[in-house]
Amino acid sequence: MVKRAGGALLLSIAIDPDSARPISTQLYVSLRDLMLSGAIAAGQRLPASRTLARDLGLSRTTVIDAFDRLIAEGLVESRVGSGTFVSDVLSRERPRAPAIEPPALPAPRKASLSKAMGWAVNRFSDRSRLPHVPRAFITALPAFDAFPMAQWARLVAKHWRGAREEVMGYGAAAGHPGLREAIAAHLRANRGIACEREQIFITGGAQQAFHLIGSVLLNPGDKAWFENPGAIGARNSLWACGADLVPVPVDQEGLRVDEGLKRAPDFRLAFVTPSHHQPLGHILSLERRLALLRSAEQAGAWIVEDDYDGEFFFGRRPLPTLKSVDRAGQVIYVGTFSKSLFPALRLGFMLVPPSLVDTFAKLSSAFVQGVPTSVQAVVAEFIEEGLFATHIRRMRRIYQERHEALCDAAKRDLAGLLDVAPTDSGLHTIGRLDRGFSEIAVARAAAERNIVVSPIARFSIEPTGDNGLVLGFGGVKPAEIKAGVAVLAEVLDALALPRRRA
Repeated sequence: MVKRAGGALLLSIAIDPDSARPISTQLYVSLRDLMLSGAIAAGQRLPASRTLARDLGLSRTTVIDAFDRLIAEGLVESRVGSGTFVSDVLSRERPRAPAIEPPALPAPRKASLSKAMGWAVNRFSDRSRLPHVPRAFITALPAFDAFPMAQWARLVAKHWRGAREEVMGYGAAAGHPGLREAIAAHLRANRGIACEREQIFITGGAQQAFHLIGSVLLNPGDKAWFENPGAIGARNSLWACGADLVPVPVDQEGLRVDEGLKRAPDFRLAFVTPSHHQPLGHILSLERRLALLRSAEQAGAWIVEDDYDGEFFFGRRPLPTLKSVDRAGQVIYVGTFSKSLFPALRLGFMLVPPSLVDTFAKLSSAFVQGVPTSVQAVVAEFIEEGLFATHIRRMRRIYQERHEALCDAAKRDLAGLLDVAPTDSGLHTIGRLDRGFSEIAVARAAAERNIVVSPIARFSIEPTGDNGLVLGFGGVKPAEIKAGVAVLAEVLDALALPRRRA
């Protein structure tokens, strides 16, 4: 156990100078009771007599007298050159406290939630912990094994040697200026988005951005188009803001704008993942993009574009971002470094239209002080030195290799069981099951074999008719992908056997 240099803080000891009992006796009894109750653990160092006297406003002679009595009883021991410690004997011989029947308590009241949160909690369906250990076929993790840790550690060490007020103080409310500028430059050059630094706001991950957007732009009950199936984190954030999510189906061209207009022509916001639909992987066609922009303009609605893994295309070049063709200032673009770097950063950003800059600037100044400045500064320099671009290029090759490993293994081992769809980008794809299988049952059986596959229903607000699994390949090495496919084939074979016998 690591000992504090000055010993334990014992400020709970109360001394009554008006008591008839001598002060040294009061101190002795208080210390003894703390030791016997276990509040001061066996082996723990006590403060030096001079330090404790100063903490409690007593004379050092009084403290020494109390210590001597404790030593005489064997409750503490003095070690030359080290200090005074609680005797280890107490860990074995401390008397047990007598059993006390707890008093009867009234039945606890049910927690009273706000209307919006009470409504949302009943709709939160996904309670599983976000993944932290890569294995087949987790969807939310990048390739930890390929991250340039040495270069990252160099930048971290450099910034932690900087000025203390920069490292330890509150940062700029909207985000570190260097990171905002670096992101704006990256979006202009690599995503074709015309923007300025002032439009960038740093958030504690993309999900905080979604919640801020919903809080600012939606009133409880406002209708919001949402892809069905769609992104779970954004769905939960908008529900928590009181949004009335309207499930809009998707097909090979992405969001069905015509269906959205039928269900809610008076929508206030639309949420889309146009570069790589979550989870089906479709790309929103140019025709649908223009129709969505036109519909939002007519309805006076906002569009939230979630570009969660748009950097990682490895097939044909992707279509421009929705934001890059937005001429009316309707699109709020949200990005994250959870996939492009790593999720523990808890670092995201939103690019807002000029008409919302002042609003979000005031919001940030009022109560958004999220990501440590040092983290933001490291990411800014990582981008400025060209390390980010190099990392993205390398990861594209790695993810393409892992995608090919999945498709090759699936052709060999999963034929007739699971039809794995190829994809042009991202860190995951889907596999469609024969109607004889239940995607829920397959996911549960795979989990028993330490394989993670997510049923498409997990991403759905209402049933979609899809029957399949979401398969992540980005965070898993090719050899582990092949082994995972073999296990998944065994799981599907076992589930199919009773049907074959019938």
